[in-house]
Amino acid sequence: MQARRAARELALILFSQMDTIENLNKWDFQDIVLKSVRTLTNNSADELKAASAAIMEMKEYIEEYEANHPKNLERPIDVSNVPVPMPMTSDMQGRLDDLLNIAEKTMLALEIAEMATLEENSDVKEYIVKIANAFKANKNTIDEQIKKFAFGWDINRLVKMDKDILRIAICELLYVQDAPLKVIIDEALELAKKYSTDDSAAFVNGILGKVVIENNLK
Repeated sequence: MQARRAARELALILFSQMDTIENLNKWDFQDIVLKSVRTLTNNSADELKAASAAIMEMKEYIEEYEANHPKNLERPIDVSNVPVPMPMTSDMQGRLDDLLNIAEKTMLALEIAEMATLEENSDVKEYIVKIANAFKANKNTIDEQIKKFAFGWDINRLVKMDKDILRIAICELLYVQDAPLKVIIDEALELAKKYSTDDSAAFVNGILGKVVIENNLK
């Protein structure tokens, strides 16, 4: 994983935890990064617990299905069941998709945690600092960009996750400028798909596209 992708994930957690970033007088970024990593890994641990329960339910379902299959009902009680064909229902497919998604999120969280806490790797922390300081110095301008292009939306009533994703991306587009436009926008869309609502990616993409045009970014 690239350090900047990890930094964006952690910055999103940081923004979600702090409503008054611009009023902070001192940034202890080591503690901030650690807190964000802990939040990310704790969320993953909770999802893993839920996934483990779902796996147990699936296991019990399969065992019961096997035991009640006509082939095994005909066998003597004191012998082991034999494997039987099992139809892959849409319900089972949906459960497996959920488990795969949780596994992917957990691996990502562990990768981010490792990258962020390695003492010799300061790229993640440095990029979080850049994003946070850019927002702290330019919050009003950044929020004005969101207000301008979020037609019919009150910025104070936007889904907070969407607002924070937009703030991070606009910080990068206008002030940090250390990554290609396409990468910044694509990463913002991935965050929206991962953490926000079904409609968030399209909403975020529309606003960022207008920010790019408005500011003649290339």
